[in-house]
Amino acid sequence: MTLVSMLLYGGLGLAVSLAVIPVIIKLSQAWGLAHGIRDAHHTHRVPVPRLGGAAVIAAFLVVELITLVFSPVTTAQAKDQLTIILGSVAIFALGFWDDLRPIGATRKLLLQILVASLVYAMGIRIEILKIPFTDVVLEYWGLNYLGTVFWLVSLTNLINLVDGVDGLAGGICLMLMALMAYVGHANCNLHLLAAGLVGGLAGFLRFNFPPARIYLGDGGAYFLGFLIGIMTIVSSQKGTVMAALMAPLFVLALPILDTSLAILRRGLQGLPIFRADRRHIHHRLLETGVPQRKIVLGIYAFTALFLMLGFIAFWSKGMWIPNLLGLGVLVVLLLAGQLNFSREWFAVGRVLGNSLDMRQEVQFALSLTNWLVLSATRAASLEELWEDFIFAAHKLGFCYARIQLEDGERVWEHPDNSSGRKIVRREMLRSPYGTLELGARQGTDSLPDNLPPPAAAVLKATRPALSDNVFSITGELLAEGWLKAARRWSKVRQLPPRFDATTGQANVVPFKAARRAGMSDTQPG
Repeated sequence: MTLVSMLLYGGLGLAVSLAVIPVIIKLSQAWGLAHGIRDAHHTHRVPVPRLGGAAVIAAFLVVELITLVFSPVTTAQAKDQLTIILGSVAIFALGFWDDLRPIGATRKLLLQILVASLVYAMGIRIEILKIPFTDVVLEYWGLNYLGTVFWLVSLTNLINLVDGVDGLAGGICLMLMALMAYVGHANCNLHLLAAGLVGGLAGFLRFNFPPARIYLGDGGAYFLGFLIGIMTIVSSQKGTVMAALMAPLFVLALPILDTSLAILRRGLQGLPIFRADRRHIHHRLLETGVPQRKIVLGIYAFTALFLMLGFIAFWSKGMWIPNLLGLGVLVVLLLAGQLNFSREWFAVGRVLGNSLDMRQEVQFALSLTNWLVLSATRAASLEELWEDFIFAAHKLGFCYARIQLEDGERVWEHPDNSSGRKIVRREMLRSPYGTLELGARQGTDSLPDNLPPPAAAVLKATRPALSDNVFSITGELLAEGWLKAARRWSKVRQLPPRFDATTGQANVVPFKAARRAGMSDTQPG
């Protein structure tokens, strides 16, 4: 009967998701809520709604309501279910708010900690902490609170970081919910709730698999990560968390590894630790030309293997975890070698040596991009803001810049670039605020052979060659600076991102009105 019930709830979640998502897509398009590229690290090219989490939480609430009506629980379990509902809805509301209007990383983190603290106060908590593979129990005051908050906030953000390629986060969460349907058996009907979300995520993937028509958004990613965190704590039966919490970590092996390497990389390079970038594993694979579908299916296969390890870890009640961890590490190293990632991972000396020089370049680039964003409030037009951008690009060592907006393009090239000098150009940004291309001289051998030594020395001093790594990082920072500056300019001036939109023009349509009208009133005559 349990299997039949799980199948019924899975079908219910699937039906709700399939019914709600088309409505969300239509409403998003009608109300102008389909977003283009909001940040430089995003990979999609056309506006896509980021409100798919609303369909997933709708499936969650319907399934939860049905379980409350048809699957009675004890008073204590009913209290836990209420905590699960309130905590999940609160964290979804936070992410949904950020999808509609970005609220800043620091504020989001503080609000996540607040929601996790409320869940702790309502009774869902890690009460016993043990050192893995030992019998040592940590009973210091406050550790259970810190452990609970850290666990919930970490999973919340981890799922959000996974959401970098179409279908990736949804597929991994579907596997996690399948695991929770097994782990959560007879705990507040979590197995039925997890089964319902398996169906809900299957329906979501129908529209999210490449090419995606809708995204989870921060709301959906926060909700799923937080819910998985709560489920694992409840499934641990408020005792030792070894088996119940380690099992999902196997499924999240790749995101945990990827995020850990990203934090280490950003720390060594002097970048903000929580800054998004395009150096995650899936981005690296995209750069090599691997299609998105193959990347997603490959990560699905990898996650499915570790899902099996998670099942075994829970089934063995944690006894086989050391052996499973060893097997998992072996698999990761073999795959890293096949994908040529292992050389970079283990080149510790080279990374540390390069980071000393890189940190100075990054700090200088961050200062210039912050100045560029601040100068957006003073610029009377995008032409003036573009001149400020050229100044920043020149200071960072770039020789070439090209911006393409709706009403035209602007190209800048440093005057001391002779025709014989090789400039490497790359597209760094494609968004409603412009298609940006940057270029720089790379390598000393790109100078003309017949250039006199004094002139070559002057050119090397004034236009230093950029290494590939410096080019990528400072180029991304500069592109992010332009995106933020142009967005701020449009918001402050209430004008569309066009060169002919200036505060002195009487016939310019305000930006919000232009978006609703598709900018048809601001087309050049």
